[in-house]
Formats: sequence, structure tokens, C-alpha cells
Amino acid sequence: MFMLRNVTKYLFGDTSKESIVEIPQGQLYLVRPLSPKGYSELIFKDAAATIRRTGQEYQYQLVVQRAYEEGEEELLAEEDGDDGDAEAQSADKDEKTFLLDQGLHFRSEIRDGGEAVFAWRDLSGDPGDLYEFVCDRSVQAPEVGTFEMVAIKCQYERKFRKPQEAATEKDLQQFNFTDQTIPSASAVSSPITKAIDPPPKPKAIEDSLAKQTQKDLSLRDTKSRASDKEVTHTTAPPSAMTPKGSEVLAKERAELHLFDFPSGSFMLQDQSVVATVSEVGKWEYWLQITGAGREWLGQPVVADINPVFNFEYLSFIFNHYTEDGSAYSWLLRFKDQETEERFQEGLMRALWERLNEIKWTKPTDDERQYVLDAFQDLTMEDAENAAKDEEEEEEEEEEDEEDQNDSQRAEEYDSDESADDVVTKADDGNTNSQLAVGYKHDRSFVVRGSKIGVFKHTPNNNLEFLTNISKVETPGGKLFSPKKVMLHSEDTDMILQNEANPNSLYRMDLEYGKVVDEWKVHDDIPVKTFAPEKKFSQMTGEQTFLGLSHNALYRVDPRLSGNKMVESDLKQYTSKNAFSSAATTEQGYIAVASDKGDIRMFDKLGLRAKSQLPALGDPIIGLDVSADGRWVLATCRTFLLLIDALQKDGKNEGKLGFEKPFGKDSKPQPKRLTLQPSHVAQFQHETKAALAFTPAHFNTGVDDKVTSIITATGPFIVTWNMKKVLAGRKDPYTIKRYDQEVKADDFKYGSDRNVIVALPNEVNMVAKQSFKKPTRESIAATPRASGRFGSRLRKSDVVNSPY
Repeated sequence: MFMLRNVTKYLFGDTSKESIVEIPQGQLYLVRPLSPKGYSELIFKDAAATIRRTGQEYQYQLVVQRAYEEGEEELLAEEDGDDGDAEAQSADKDEKTFLLDQGLHFRSEIRDGGEAVFAWRDLSGDPGDLYEFVCDRSVQAPEVGTFEMVAIKCQYERKFRKPQEAATEKDLQQFNFTDQTIPSASAVSSPITKAIDPPPKPKAIEDSLAKQTQKDLSLRDTKSRASDKEVTHTTAPPSAMTPKGSEVLAKERAELHLFDFPSGSFMLQDQSVVATVSEVGKWEYWLQITGAGREWLGQPVVADINPVFNFEYLSFIFNHYTEDGSAYSWLLRFKDQETEERFQEGLMRALWERLNEIKWTKPTDDERQYVLDAFQDLTMEDAENAAKDEEEEEEEEEEDEEDQNDSQRAEEYDSDESADDVVTKADDGNTNSQLAVGYKHDRSFVVRGSKIGVFKHTPNNNLEFLTNISKVETPGGKLFSPKKVMLHSEDTDMILQNEANPNSLYRMDLEYGKVVDEWKVHDDIPVKTFAPEKKFSQMTGEQTFLGLSHNALYRVDPRLSGNKMVESDLKQYTSKNAFSSAATTEQGYIAVASDKGDIRMFDKLGLRAKSQLPALGDPIIGLDVSADGRWVLATCRTFLLLIDALQKDGKNEGKLGFEKPFGKDSKPQPKRLTLQPSHVAQFQHETKAALAFTPAHFNTGVDDKVTSIITATGPFIVTWNMKKVLAGRKDPYTIKRYDQEVKADDFKYGSDRNVIVALPNEVNMVAKQSFKKPTRESIAATPRASGRFGSRLRKSDVVNSPY
């Protein structure tokens, strides 16, 4: 079989395709010949086996994916209903993924009855455990030979980090494990039972495969060469002038790769470069990459480089921006972990000092490690659910393309509306800016200048325009545009903030659509932002809520006479903490974030914080907390930060950071959620705009588990799957692109299946099923314009959702 080294050339040639080769039908077994757990287990009765590319050069995956019979998936979905656990299943239910490595001992066998079997080690199981993919009898012997040859060449590339074209027969022979027997799995009748001739032996497989593919190889190679001439690959821009450095923070040797937009993969540029991080001014730092014959790139060390360190692949991926705003994604691969750790230390010191304007030596060792951990590609521990998560499904299957683009469009609103019609594009110069989603009643409220549009959530998950509050005025009749809004008192009131009057808040009675009260909070302490007393307070008659100034946290009680601040519950700091946002749990624990990037965790107002998490340096612009207090979600401009507040060890084991302080050496391990640098580069390539996330939210509902995270940047909505995030999956998020910037977004209350989106001139409800994996195609795709855009709609019109 190893004589046919050119047979798979055309399969590897088209790098724009994720899949290289596939066996379309078979069954997956887990065989345990030495285990007391049982000899054999049928994992997938009907499945397909595929070898796919990954985002890393020379890395490939063997993927076995369950196939549904017609109507079976819909039936299972109906049986699952709205159960939160069923919705939040992990990826292992319908898909098994294996990194193609020599340690798998991947091999095939043609049995006497004509049955073709692939087998490989279960590296996470007991000794002797094997996965076996039993091919359907309709799969021909040449297909089996091709699949195994591709798997062998993938293993070669991973081990030697070279293209498979360079492999010799001797090189490939070391990946041949056909001498190892494959035990028989339990017999399950194949859906196709017609008899076929006994398969040829390995040499005959080679001859048959060569004859069958000779014509295809010649044709496809010709097309491939022609295609290569037509495709213009991404080339490196000229390097910027290197400023004079005063101190070198890191200097290491590595391989240099550049992300190629046409092929969607990283391409080797230089086998040996020197990457240097140096100080070039007061709190100014520079990254320079130099090869033997040229300067490859130079740029300031800033948050926008979006650094990601992956120690599994000994790689560092980052973004590079040129003066004209173009974005490129680069990858450095180091020779060993020690080299990468030295480089990481220097780069993170530069980035942290620039953002905080404090020397890296000032924080404690634990605080420095907290920062380093946040920028690593780590798997978070979820001890309680880890075993269960591995057996749950990832997320619902995407709908077809027609439905994906048919997102629901609700009418716009204007103060000059007639009794029957609403103009869908106002000419007042304002755009939608804020979104408030109702908990108690199925309503959403969208702020547009000094107007508020009210939309109803229909039982079939559509949006229906109800009314327009055309003038937001103070009780004295002065028009204003709310800076922030919050639903209150069983969703019957809305609290409004007027930027022109920072020491007061306003109450709007939503039944009348009118501001009825002005609440003076304090003469000297302003209101920077505010939050509910508890996470679900807006569903109750609770009157009090929380307020923040730049350095104070306090309770507001509208029932007080005079100023509404509760003086006994004031916690004020002498230093300028620059508080920026707050969030509360179901029990009333409080998380407070700042523009400095730190997070404080309180069990009650008026007392010192139980825990304080170090700043990464980036300002936090949004904060959310899960109802049970387990998860804290902070939004920065270019990334999200997910923190597990449950303490795993020490004297406070089992307690939340809100209840008991974290030990000095047991700070939680943060998870920095960011887009892959290659995706960031493609985003900016498409939109010509820098990454800028909107405040992120968990899905919300009483007794609902956290399963998803939603945010947006530019015209893209991004949702993360919590199960994938906790498992350290490389594909934890999906996206949906619009033709306009997303102004605000949030989940519908009580579900993670539907997302409410405010665009500049539209309000949509979309099904999460319509989101796609980020690919060149889904990032570049421009949605179709709605036929209703710019027309006149009746108030009773309801636009269908793809859900």
C-alpha cells in the first residue's frame, strides 16, 4: 500500500475544504476485550467516518459522526421538549473526535466475509480498549485503502511537521500497524446485506485503487495547478520601522506562519525567526520578528493583537495590523514548552504593564499566574458535571440555508405613525441603541433616541410590534434620550438614566408610557450605573435596587423621602476604583467590575468584598453572573472572561467566592473567551472595523442551567456553548452575520434557543439554530436584504422567525 504515495495527492490539494476523505456509512463500536465493563458497546448504529483538517498546520482529526434516519432527529427533539439538559448536551452524543496521532495505532482489516473494519486505541480507556468502525458492505475496498492511506499521511505530517509529499515509503511504514489483530465487535446486521465478492488483498487493493484513480488524478492535478495559478495567496505586508528599545523582555527563536485567507490555513513563511519583545518608551512596548534575510513584522504590543498561547501545539497566535487598517493573523511555533513559557512571560509582562501602567513585579506571584492563565488555551474544571458532560450532545443541528437567512424582522417605529401604519425607517437621525428583555411578561423594549419601541414575543417565537412610546420626557417636560434602562417591579416600570442629570434616575410607568417620578439619589454621589437587587427582582414587587458611582456601591430605595440612597448600605472607597458595571445572583450576591479590569465579589452591601480578582488591564464594559453564583462573565472590548467562582480546595472548599474569600494561592482559573485570531483577521478583512464586543449575557431563566453566552461585534452575533468551553473544545462558538452593526442583543427569557437582536433600524428574533460555525464562507456571507425593509407595515403584521 505504501507504493501508492501519490494516490492521495489530490485529496490533500484542496485546502479550502475541511474534509479530506470520508467513509459515508458504517457503525462505531467500543470494544473492551480485557475490561469487566462488558466486551462490546455499539456507540453509533449508523455513522460516517471523516478525516478533517484543523485550524493548526499538520494537525488532522478522525471524526465519526452519527447519522439520523429520516424523521428520527425531529422525533428525538420532540421527546426532549424544552428540557434544559437535553438542549445543553455535549459534543460526544452525536460526534466522536480523535486527533490523528501515531499513538492511536490506526489500522484496517478486511475480514473473510468481506467486512472492512478500521480500529484504533481508546487512549482514555482501559488497556486494550479499541474503537472499531465497521464499514457498511456498500463501501468498496479501494475506498478503504484510500482512507487508511490518508490517515497514515496525516500521522506523518503531525509527527514530522512536514508536508506528506516529502514522505518516503520507509517513513510511512512506521505508521503501519496491520500486524496488530482487531478483535471482533458484536454483530449487528448491516442495512445493506447484498453479497459482494471477497475483497482483494492489500497488493490488489493498491492495483485496483491505482487504476480507478489514475484518470481522476491526472484531471484533478491539472485543475489543481490551474486553480493555484488563479488563487492569490495572502502575502506578508512590509515591516514597520523598528523603534529603538531600552530593555529586551523576551527574545526567542521560532517558526513563522501566516494565515492565508484563500485557503483558510496557516502557511509556513520562515523556518527560523527571532521574536523579540522590547520596551521602547514609557509603558510602550514593541514586538519584532526577524528572519535571516528580512524583517517580517513589527508592531506595538496592544490588546488588539489578541494573543493566544497553545502549549499543546507549542504555538502563539496573534493579530497584526498595518497602518491602512488591514489585519493579518500570524503563528509562531516554538521548539519546546520552556521556550514558549519564556516568550509568554515577556509578552504578557509587556501587555500588562502597558494596560495597567504598573511594573510587572508589583503584583504577587499568584496574581501574575492568574494573568498568564487567562491567556492560555486551558480547559476549565467543572468537577460536578465533567463526567456527565462528556456524554451529552453539543447543540441543536443548524437549519437549512433558506431558513437561516430568513431572520424575523419586526417593524420600526416613529413618533409620526398613523393609526394603522408604521414607517419602517425613521428619518430623525436616531438609531436603536439599547434592549431590555422582559422576564415577567413576554415583552422587549428597544430604545431609539427619545423613543422606546415595545414588542411582544408571540407563542410561536415571533416578534410583534405593539406600540411606540414616542416621547421620553422628564416630569418637567424636558425631552431626553435614556443612557441606560432597566425593567422594574414586575416589568410594569422602567428605570431610566439621563446623562444630563447624573445624580437622579427616572421611573416610567409602562402602562401609561410616561415618566412619572424623578428620584434624586444623592447630592454629591452620582449614579454611574445600576443593577437589580437580585437577579430576578424585576419579576417581583421588590422596590430597592443597587447603584454605583466611580468609587461607591450603595442601595437605592425609592420609598424614602428626599434622597433615595440608603446611607447605612453605602460602601465608599477613598481610591478611584473606576467602577463600571455590576450584576447580582438569585440570592443577592453582588459582583462589581471596574475600568481597571478587576472584579470584586460581595455577599452583602455595606461590607468589604469577600474576594477580589486581579485586573488583566482591559476595562470591563459589562458583567453578568449566573443565578446560582457559580459563573461570572466579564466583557472587555476584545475578549470575554469566564470565571468559576466555586472553590475546589482549601478550607473554603465548596463555597463560592461571594461567600468566603479565595485563598492567596487558590485564585480561580480564568477562561479568556476570544475569537480565533484567524477569525478576527477575517472579520476585520470583511468589515474594516476593529473587534468591539457588546456586553455579553448568559441565557436566563428561573431554574435554568447556564448553557450559552451571547455577544456581538460589528455585524456579527457570537454565541458560545458552555459545554464546549468547559471541555476546552477548539470550536466553542458559532456566528450569525447581518448587513448592519448589531447594537444590542440578549436571549429570550427562559430559553437559549432564541435571540433578540437590535440592529440600527430593525429588531429581530432569531433562532440559535440559524447560527453557523465560523468559516470563510459564513464570515464573508452578506445576508439578503429583507423585502419588507423600507416598506410600510401594519401594526398587526408578524414576521416569521426561522425557528
